Amino acid sequence: MRLTREGRIVRVSGFVVVAEDIPSPMMGEVVLVGENGLIGEVNRISGNRVFIQVYEDTGGLRFGDRVVALGRLLSAELGPGLLGQVYDGLQRPLEEIAKQAESFVKAGIRTSRLDHEKKWRFIPVDSPPSRVFGGEIIGRVEETASVIHMILIPPNVKGELVYLAGEGDYTIVEEVAKVKDSQGRMLNVKMAHEWPVKTPRPFREKLDPNEPLITGVRIIDFLFPVVKGGTAAIPGPFGSGKTMTLQQISKQVDADVVIYVGCGERGNEMADLLEKYRSLSDFRSGRPLMERSIIIANTSNMPVAARESSIFLGVTFAEYFRDMGYNVVLIADSTSRWAEALRELSLRMEELPGEEGFPAYLASRLQGFYSRAGRVTALNGKTGSLTIMGAVSPPGGDFSEPVTQKTLQTVKVFWALDSELAYRRHFPAINWLQSYSLYVESIAFWWELNISERWRGLRENMLNILREEDELMQIVRLMGVGALSDRERAVLEVSRLIREAFLRQSALDFKDAYSDPRKTVAIAEMIDYYREHLLEAVSNKTPLEKALALNIGVEILRLKHLSSEELAGETIKLKERIVGEFSELQKPVESQHG
Repeated sequence: MRLTREGRIVRVSGFVVVAEDIPSPMMGEVVLVGENGLIGEVNRISGNRVFIQVYEDTGGLRFGDRVVALGRLLSAELGPGLLGQVYDGLQRPLEEIAKQAESFVKAGIRTSRLDHEKKWRFIPVDSPPSRVFGGEIIGRVEETASVIHMILIPPNVKGELVYLAGEGDYTIVEEVAKVKDSQGRMLNVKMAHEWPVKTPRPFREKLDPNEPLITGVRIIDFLFPVVKGGTAAIPGPFGSGKTMTLQQISKQVDADVVIYVGCGERGNEMADLLEKYRSLSDFRSGRPLMERSIIIANTSNMPVAARESSIFLGVTFAEYFRDMGYNVVLIADSTSRWAEALRELSLRMEELPGEEGFPAYLASRLQGFYSRAGRVTALNGKTGSLTIMGAVSPPGGDFSEPVTQKTLQTVKVFWALDSELAYRRHFPAINWLQSYSLYVESIAFWWELNISERWRGLRENMLNILREEDELMQIVRLMGVGALSDRERAVLEVSRLIREAFLRQSALDFKDAYSDPRKTVAIAEMIDYYREHLLEAVSNKTPLEKALALNIGVEILRLKHLSSEELAGETIKLKERIVGEFSELQKPVESQHG
């Protein structure tokens, strides 16, 4: 008979509780605190004392209240029923909580993480092996019309498969297989299993990224791409559009499963996201967006400490679907608020503060989180990927603050949001001079093989024009446009077209909100074709005013409002017009010099 391992509270400091006399405590162990059994986690052990991070409201706790150690790590329950759910940071379904507690989450409230009563149609594999190992697929469940849920042997189980259930309806707590391990013990396998959220799930091999993750946002896909299995950060000041950009990406990204973690976000933003998810359809399948999504809502009015658990819960969900061979995107909005929770926890535990009061282990925590991204060969041989995108909210838009800097040391894509662009209603407000991607060479072959051989050249030409525009605008601010030559003014005209016809996208225009790779490259090619002919005409002494009077730029601006099918014919006509009209413009000039 197992004895209860209990201790007593000796101090309460916000969401940090100090307890004494817990027998053999374990780092990371889950404990139940006080009469309501608040969920907490052991964060530090000092002699007879343990410091506990409580993930719920600690109001009402008293000196001497009991603390019960459960002997396990903070874990997620993984199995059919995850997709389409809205959880808090402790994997409690918010719809179930609403039935019990109405508007606010009460301390100590308990719900089932997954529905243990619902029956799922289990279809076993056609040829089950005699021996199984962790991660192997033994069956499947059609969880939604968009995603087939593979039933996996838990990663820590292997041995002889002595029983596999036939096709039928089962709950997630009924056994569907039995495995005899090397010690002769019989292990029951169910459709659901638990996994510690702070322990990365194992895989066979990490692979090099070689395929872009298409988001449908032109400035991202074309100029600053992210790969399947990559990492990206999107920092920006208040009002610059971080949440709006990430929500737009989440709705149309080329992924099988999307997990959105609202970490410390305002409740109205998460409510708006949920409403959109429930009303919109997936761009690829036409099915409801929620069928491939999980939302974790740890809003700003929820306990601060639970922000950390929400981040790791989300990445554990993501790894689970990655192991099934899916391409998964995890969006964390925002990691700054998680870092703020770490700072408060560290100060209350009386640890020595680092830069700006953040704990000294801030960098290692961020690196540990982002390092769980990757394109991998799973234990079962399938190839899956996990891409992590994190928003960062630097105070006052100061990118030199610690969270932004530590994040930039970890991720390989940086989408810098600019409040000035946002105030000018230029969305997405990604600053093309500050942003970068370290994945360009990794995916250049994919673009050149599948979309356009000129991808690298087009991209470099566009960036060069934008950089030259920045230099020229410094002259304009000092001396006015009149100080520029015709060629320099032509560069400003091309850069204006790049900004308005390519970089700016309207989420309210159905044809412009999502830009597939072929449409993106077609617009880029059209702008580059115009740039080439305009600069050539100006170099041949054609007056710039005459070239601009052709109104080619107006036609290029209309291209983004066309579908990919409509675009193909229009670009051919426009190129023919450019060649014809620019040739006519230069005839008089050539005759004068002839």
